[in-house]
Amino acid sequence: MAFSDTLTTILNHGAVNLALGLGYNLKIFDVLDARDTPVSIEELAKHCCLDPRYLKEWMGIMVTAGIILPAPEDPDTYTLPRKHGDLLCRRAGSGNMGVYFQEIPLLTACAMDAVKQGFKTGNGVPFSAYPDFQAFMTELADAKHEQVLVTEFLPGVNDGALVRDLDRGIRVCDLGCGQGTAVHLMAKAFPKSQFLGIDTHGQALAIARQRARHLNLTNTAFEELDAARLCENTALAQGFDWICAFDAIHDQSHPLQALEGVRHMLKPDGVFSMIDIKAGSAIADNMAHPMAPFLYTVSLMHCMPVGLNNQGRGLGMMWGEQNARDLLDQAGFSRVSVEQIPNDAFNIHFLCRP
Repeated sequence: MAFSDTLTTILNHGAVNLALGLGYNLKIFDVLDARDTPVSIEELAKHCCLDPRYLKEWMGIMVTAGIILPAPEDPDTYTLPRKHGDLLCRRAGSGNMGVYFQEIPLLTACAMDAVKQGFKTGNGVPFSAYPDFQAFMTELADAKHEQVLVTEFLPGVNDGALVRDLDRGIRVCDLGCGQGTAVHLMAKAFPKSQFLGIDTHGQALAIARQRARHLNLTNTAFEELDAARLCENTALAQGFDWICAFDAIHDQSHPLQALEGVRHMLKPDGVFSMIDIKAGSAIADNMAHPMAPFLYTVSLMHCMPVGLNNQGRGLGMMWGEQNARDLLDQAGFSRVSVEQIPNDAFNIHFLCRP
């Protein structure tokens, strides 16, 4: 393929990404997916409560990209093939790829100007620049936890020993807990265990506490703490049997200090689960990664600049397994097992012991 053809493909695919994000957000795909017969623009507009002129222009993108098909008997009516809905619609569950098409448009709206400035200054972009993106990522993480955390992920940790310990009653900390969904789910499933969620986002923690009260969960607590300063907190020293961090470490400005803080909080025989992005540490290591350009883009627009704040290291999402192993070793985790997570194409599980 000539390079001009490659660039044309990129231009088209970038445009389709934007339109897919709009279609997913406005639930157009879900409406089409529920239809047994082809639908006209006017009918679709009524079902979606959207403007038909906007829908017509959007449909032009979807049809020419092969996402939605015109009906053979009436090319002015349209269908979403079932196999496309299997990947694009909310019913797809853990196989839902449609949700991810919202990320690049959101990041462009949130941070394009700030990231361009960062190229010139080397400065980070503050967390406060990303309210819409953070809300989206919270929704995404919450949905994932609700689908797989208790039923699939926890039973696989430490060959099932973790679930047995949770049933018996242990102390658990979720580092970077956000609005507390993982804590709530675990606390409900394992009432004999005690759960602490920590984060620096005060508003998210307020929501977490409110939800815990609403769910009548008396075995939870939430504290606003800086992960880089956990070693200064003597009250938390060697207090936890299991600590987890779901996609939280690569966003830390000072990840080594955060990992040292985890080591400080962990009991001598405790276990730390670091769930993070599955990638290599060098660009060359990711040439065959099927989603490398997408993940590097999300990192460029969010993870890396957020991690540069406060004279931070700016690891970025694609810091990779080797860098992760090196930092874990420096933090005092001499025994690290890297494990695949079933039905998860994005993440890998670092099971760590002091």
